[in-house]
Amino acid sequence: MADVVMSGASDLKTARSSGRPRAAVTPSPLAKALGAYLLLAPSLVLLALFVYLPIVQLAWDSLHSKPVAGARVVFAGADNFAAVLADPAFRKALLNNLIYAVATVVPSLTLALFFAIALTRSGRFNALLRSMFFLPVLIPLIAAASLFLFIFLPGVGLIDYYLGKYGRFIVSNPPNWLGDPDVALWSLIVLTVWKNAGYYMLFFLAGLQAVPADAYEAAYLEGASPFQRLWYVTLPYLRPTIAFVFVIALINIVTQVDHVFVLTKGGPSDSTNLVLFYIYQQAVENYDVGRASAATLISLAFLLAVTLVSLGSLERSLGGRGR
Repeated sequence: MADVVMSGASDLKTARSSGRPRAAVTPSPLAKALGAYLLLAPSLVLLALFVYLPIVQLAWDSLHSKPVAGARVVFAGADNFAAVLADPAFRKALLNNLIYAVATVVPSLTLALFFAIALTRSGRFNALLRSMFFLPVLIPLIAAASLFLFIFLPGVGLIDYYLGKYGRFIVSNPPNWLGDPDVALWSLIVLTVWKNAGYYMLFFLAGLQAVPADAYEAAYLEGASPFQRLWYVTLPYLRPTIAFVFVIALINIVTQVDHVFVLTKGGPSDSTNLVLFYIYQQAVENYDVGRASAATLISLAFLLAVTLVSLGSLERSLGGRGR
């Protein structure tokens, strides 16, 4: 028995020392595909449950209607979309959202770029300033809205207090910041710019790291002014970052509605009613899921179109950089 074992071990040692390659087992394409799908299965299940199925349900709800509680669901076709587009409240909310988007995205991105450029210069207070600029991002939106509710309170809020003490010659009769239809939306805009500028600043800080120092040195030697260096050097290199941040800002504008709940609830006179709050009113307050679903699809289609345009601009910028 010992001789047999020693003989087998000797044969194995001889085979290993001979250097003959052993045949590798190559999995079939079907086995490779099956293995890949097994690895992707958890993610695909989560995507199906929380992304694709809700989209299908949303589309189905937008094409059906339930007139009263307990009634049978009936097929409505495009009636929900027609009702939403003909609703003056939706058109008002859409107009408010457009004004809100322009008046928040442009100042937020401008301030974020200014903050980022200022922080790229070495200074002893950079860490402190970076923390100050980023601090509003750490505050939840609903908490920030509660803070600004105290600031905007008529008569006793911080703004009216300091205007009454130091700014009588500027504003003798301050408006109701949240109760005046001409002012309330702009109060929300101030809050949003304060809240989001520091978040966008982080993206610009990362984008500025990709701007080569040689480009600034060449522009400086050519006698370019600071504004010319910004316009002809910084901004062209930041075009991909700007396009990306623009998409993020639009998504935030459409999805952020907590401050509307806390400060105005869409009033006064629908002057601060945004599209997402309109959808909430239709689904929760009016129990009209079909109309709420149709309004959601309309807003998503608009957001998707703007996003595709921005991403197309980003792709062209990257293509031009590559050439």
